Amino acid sequence: MTELRTDAWIKELKQNRGIPRIYLDGLQAIRTGFAPGDKYEITIDGDRLILSANKDGSRTVSKRKQRDAVYPVIDINSRDLLGMFEGMKAVRIIVRDDKVFILPIASESHKLERLARIKRKVRNGEPMNMGSLAHGGGVLTHAIHAGLKAAGIKANLMFANEIREDLIERAAQYNDAWSEGTQIMNLPMQELAQDEWLLKQLPKLEVLEMGLPCSGASRAGKSKRGLEMMEAHPEVGHLVVPALIIVDRVQPVYITLENVPEYADSASAQILRQQLRDMGYTTCEAILSGRDFGCLENRVRWCMVAHTAGTTFSFEDIRPKVMIVKMLGEVLSDVPLDDPSWREVAYLKKKQERDHAAGKGFSMQFVTPESTSVPTLRKGYAKGGSTDPRLKHPVNPELSRLLTPAEHGRIKGMPPALNYLSHQELGQGIAYEPFEKVGQRIGEHINALQEDFEVATNSPRRSRSFGIG
Repeated sequence: MTELRTDAWIKELKQNRGIPRIYLDGLQAIRTGFAPGDKYEITIDGDRLILSANKDGSRTVSKRKQRDAVYPVIDINSRDLLGMFEGMKAVRIIVRDDKVFILPIASESHKLERLARIKRKVRNGEPMNMGSLAHGGGVLTHAIHAGLKAAGIKANLMFANEIREDLIERAAQYNDAWSEGTQIMNLPMQELAQDEWLLKQLPKLEVLEMGLPCSGASRAGKSKRGLEMMEAHPEVGHLVVPALIIVDRVQPVYITLENVPEYADSASAQILRQQLRDMGYTTCEAILSGRDFGCLENRVRWCMVAHTAGTTFSFEDIRPKVMIVKMLGEVLSDVPLDDPSWREVAYLKKKQERDHAAGKGFSMQFVTPESTSVPTLRKGYAKGGSTDPRLKHPVNPELSRLLTPAEHGRIKGMPPALNYLSHQELGQGIAYEPFEKVGQRIGEHINALQEDFEVATNSPRRSRSFGIG
């Protein structure tokens, strides 16, 4: 049996006197198998046209002479036939099995499918599907989920991908954004992206959030490894590639990405911007500061929200108009004054003296219940480094202690539901409230799609089968 040949072209959708036009000549027309004078028919099948040979067809293949040769020409100049492609810059031409298929380009097909899907769900009151890449302890997932809920949008976490078994197991057990139906994808993201069978198990999403590892992008991470660029990190520098592969599979309507501010200037961020643009998304970016949202720790993060063209999103006025100043004492646990966590840490004080004598600028940092801000609490905070902030003892000035994980979480604005998080999970994560607001803003824009219902109801419905069969 002879294997079918498939040819494919992307053709610009032109205009002739205000009417859409597709013009095939030269090799493109020859490969259709049609010859000058042949009769053919055009049928409309959903959102595609099918050109097939038919001796009784209503259309005739034209010709174009070039030197001594005569070439076939297929010229379609009709609003009735091509009106379905209105607003598109180009279309796909597929030649297969003695037929010519004219249909939207893949990115346009995906965009239309995403829009139709979310509008259907909003119209029917269906829950939105969420997914998570580089899930960690699930803080970003929980914040986006809570924000959607605040906007009146129900969302189900369909899957979470995380390389570390301990993190994803704890999230599955304690994070209330999870449900019985959430699929655990405990494998490297780059392996998931290559696993065709597993990818088929992932459903289409309305919201995808991801916090790609920042180890190669942060100043500390680059300095530690001597990296000239983030992408040189041997373990995480390339993860934008599998992330985009998975995005293509699950076709989210909205994508939320967070990282350190330095990530915005990386090659990976530029690849994201341009590839998402070519996939039919519009990207919005902002630097979100925890301090602007009333958090005690001024954790600063870069946030990108990519939304499908035809939907909306804006960071405008996302920050609270009035900021309530908090004091550290409001979030402290009741730790007895004689608890062994209160320590003199003489070794750190001596190190500080040595550093000062050597001209180094490292100093110990102390906070009190009256403090209205807390220095950065890093992922290695549990080690109690020389610059990690310590809480002063209220009576004995020689004693101090590290903040507890529960206090750490409250400083970053975590809700009680996330009190299972460790210093490491908290230290490499986000301030909660800014991203809860991002989730709420996404939810508000999803709600705005209801305004399209009347138009959608009065418009003729067409099938959304964009393949060629």
